[in-house]
Amino acid sequence: MDPRKVQELREFVRLCQSNPAVLHRSELGFFAEWLLSMGASIPSPPPEESPPEPSKEEPVKDNNVPPEKPESEESDLEIDNEGVVAADEDAPQEMGNDELEVTEEMMDQANDKKMEAITALGNGELQNAIDLFTEAIKLNPQLAILYAKRASVYVKLEKPNAAIRDCDKAIAINPDSAQPYKWRGKAHRLLGHWEDAAHDLAMACKLDYDEEASAMLKEVQPRAQKIIEHKRKYERKRQEKEINDRKERLRKAKEEHERAQREEEARHDAGAQFGGFPGGFPGGMPGMAGGFPGGIPGMAGGFPGGMAGMPGVSEILSDPEVLTAMQDPELMAAFQDVAQNPANISKYQNNPKMMNLIGKLSSKFGGGV
Repeated sequence: MDPRKVQELREFVRLCQSNPAVLHRSELGFFAEWLLSMGASIPSPPPEESPPEPSKEEPVKDNNVPPEKPESEESDLEIDNEGVVAADEDAPQEMGNDELEVTEEMMDQANDKKMEAITALGNGELQNAIDLFTEAIKLNPQLAILYAKRASVYVKLEKPNAAIRDCDKAIAINPDSAQPYKWRGKAHRLLGHWEDAAHDLAMACKLDYDEEASAMLKEVQPRAQKIIEHKRKYERKRQEKEINDRKERLRKAKEEHERAQREEEARHDAGAQFGGFPGGFPGGMPGMAGGFPGGIPGMAGGFPGGMAGMPGVSEILSDPEVLTAMQDPELMAAFQDVAQNPANISKYQNNPKMMNLIGKLSSKFGGGV
């Protein structure tokens, strides 16, 4: 039983002992009826006293109850997630038409919009900067720096997913530009994606060293390394478990093989119990492959021709116990079953009449059971 339930029951019994009037509560009527049916007596409650409510005290914890296991092996990983924000759920931003044929005039217009956006960004007009960078992108959708610049504004607005989409586009256009890696690293840092943040910031510094990216890399790298070590730890555990499971399967297979060998040896030993007969039961006696063709003495004709002259046969024929046994249809059916397949003797190990007959026949032919 659940130890906590037992403890609660113990508390309830103590309550009933200290104040039997509680048993007269309507909701406990079934319990009172059961006590009365068992021969118990229940004192009447005081005339003007209302039964107290059952105790709601916390049951005493049983120290023998094993502690609950953690929900996951990952529960021992503790990471400082200060500065992490909730993922933005805004609709994807406009990315421009990749098939647009861009003229020189459109390039100039896109550059003008970019400069206006930079000015707006400097003035703290973040949404205006987003709109202006979007107009520039629509005019020249194959310019990677426009996406990287807009991503920087999304990072300031704490919209990391939008920033990552812009950086992915910029990297697809120009994978050798450091800016999109820098801002994508910062976006991953906002989301708490420490490994991705460390990778992108390190790539940004590799392509074009940036003090701001380097400073943030130093912040996120220890957390990323902690996660990497944690994963390695549980990967080792997983591999160890696979090895142990494989060993267990091999152990069970070996045990099964050994058990099958023991059973085979037991069947062989059972057949050897008929070794006192010439050649064993099935073929050692002429005509015994199908039992005792030609009859059994007193049972339709005796042994087949020549059997009486075999060593020990005349002695068998003169043994009253053997002759009596051979008149028993159940015993002879079992005997014929064993004669056809010596391994079947295991079915009759607990049949004293059968084992007595086998032992006597074996001894007559100089063998032993």
